[in-house]
Amino acid sequence: MSLRLAFYGDDFTGSTDALEVLAFAGLNTALFLQPPSAEDLARFGALDAFGVAGDSRAMSPAEMDAHLPAVFAALARSGAPLVHYKVCSTFDSAPAIGSIGRAMELARAAFGPAAVPVVAGTPALQRYCLFGHLFARSATDDQVHRIDRHPIMRTHPVTPMDESDLRLHLGRQTALTMANLAFPHFDAGRAAADARWDQLVADGAQAVLLDSATPAHLTEVGRLLDRLGSNEAPRFVVGSSGAEYGLVQWWRESRRLAAAAPAYDAFAEVDLVLAVSGSASLLSARQVDAALAAGYADLAVDAVRLLDERTAAQETEALVARAVAALERGASAMLHTARGPQDPRIEAGIAVLQAQGLERDAARHAAGRLVGQRLGQVARAVLQRTRLQRLLLSGGDTSSQVTQALAPQALVIAARLARGAPLCRMVGGPPGVDGVEVALKGGQMGDTEFFESARRGRR
Repeated sequence: MSLRLAFYGDDFTGSTDALEVLAFAGLNTALFLQPPSAEDLARFGALDAFGVAGDSRAMSPAEMDAHLPAVFAALARSGAPLVHYKVCSTFDSAPAIGSIGRAMELARAAFGPAAVPVVAGTPALQRYCLFGHLFARSATDDQVHRIDRHPIMRTHPVTPMDESDLRLHLGRQTALTMANLAFPHFDAGRAAADARWDQLVADGAQAVLLDSATPAHLTEVGRLLDRLGSNEAPRFVVGSSGAEYGLVQWWRESRRLAAAAPAYDAFAEVDLVLAVSGSASLLSARQVDAALAAGYADLAVDAVRLLDERTAAQETEALVARAVAALERGASAMLHTARGPQDPRIEAGIAVLQAQGLERDAARHAAGRLVGQRLGQVARAVLQRTRLQRLLLSGGDTSSQVTQALAPQALVIAARLARGAPLCRMVGGPPGVDGVEVALKGGQMGDTEFFESARRGRR
């Protein structure tokens, strides 16, 4: 087995995004929930790449300190020349929650002090980085916005983006010195880009943000990453799935990857699905509305009852019973915690934990995690009682918590669904889980008809 890449996703939707890019390129790739042993890797054949799906995007720095060092050490030992810390393409994070900067600091213990390349642009997802500033398309108006003016990301309920210069944004999270390798240096040719990298590092840069506005830029980013990963020590990389896109494009150009790749376009229609939306984005609200209009049972989640320890068990069982009843009468089930960022359930849930003595930011963080964990209990019970074939999850933190509750050994690609949100198949795990297809998407991913498109399949 000759590994080309290992990655850790800071949430499960981002992890399947990276898995999608690699698998669709024809690379044998599996996504694990824990760092795999040699025996685990061998069970999946000669893997070209593997990932570990994590949830550090929802962690405090103290939680990262407790969790990430062991993960990084395992990935450093895997034999992969490049180890990618996969973050959301919108880079939403904060000093107190999901700190990308803290992850970079912790990685130095496992990977050494070599400068960290930070891949920001992902043109395939309509994310662009120019002179260090991040831009992203919004599905709500089909326009590209600077990230601090993006209609969804500027109002993210946990990590709103208020700074487009990623050097400044990440600079709030770490004391590491950051520089920018701007796209004109890529346009000037490979020698110029390499010389610029070397100069920035010689000048003391400990992390270098790599621009990318076009697929051609991203191919050059992939070439640079490949060069940096050719040394004996594994190289730590941070960024979006632009890292995977860039590497795949470069490996194809340099004839180290076959042009033909497996076809994943077709997947079967199923009669019923369980959909779980924990996202508060405006796009997710439209997707929930479209599912309900298509006849899905409307199962609004009462955040107060789900978070209050006195009523949580009763509410969890009630949601299971309602979902099972809907499915038994022939209707897909749509569980949702919010229909847009102004849904009063958001504030009501936060207030429950504030009443228990938590500060507002801590309450908001804990509410999202706890709701996700309890929705995971709901999903697991429903799968055990109904033997459903397909599960659809929306929301990065929700997808992470629900999939952890389901506890498969790994996920592999089943089919194309929406860019950045493939259909996967769960491998191993408790009764009712093994073999179930699951789609995990972030709140800003997919079109309005995402849920029903995922149920209907594609010929």
